[in-house]
Amino acid sequence: MREDENRSRPLAKRLRSEMTKAEVILWSRLRRGSMFGHQFRRQHPIGPYVADFACVAAQLVVEVDGATHSSPAELAHDRRRDAFLRRSGWRVIRVQNEDVYRSLDGVLVTIAERLPPPSSFALRARPTPPP
Repeated sequence: MREDENRSRPLAKRLRSEMTKAEVILWSRLRRGSMFGHQFRRQHPIGPYVADFACVAAQLVVEVDGATHSSPAELAHDRRRDAFLRRSGWRVIRVQNEDVYRSLDGVLVTIAERLPPPSSFALRARPTPPP
């Protein structure tokens, strides 16, 4: 899978500079651990794909879909992509651009509901001290 990620890294870098308006809005709320201390990455390579946003520790991907995700071909591609991500251990949340514009707080609640509680996340993320 690393080889696939090496191929997707240049695309991820380009996509970071070409984020959609909805992605920029959501990123402004996900960045710097503002989701109860959970760290998200934007345009994160996973195998041959690039996730819009990923919380690596929680194995959670958030995809922001616009008008390009409405054709039968694009929907089929999204299903294959989601299946790959799930087989790789990731959970996937899909939201529409309009959801971000009209109900950003609702989108954030949906994401927060899929994250582990802050206390258990913090305990899992810290290494156990030596005896």
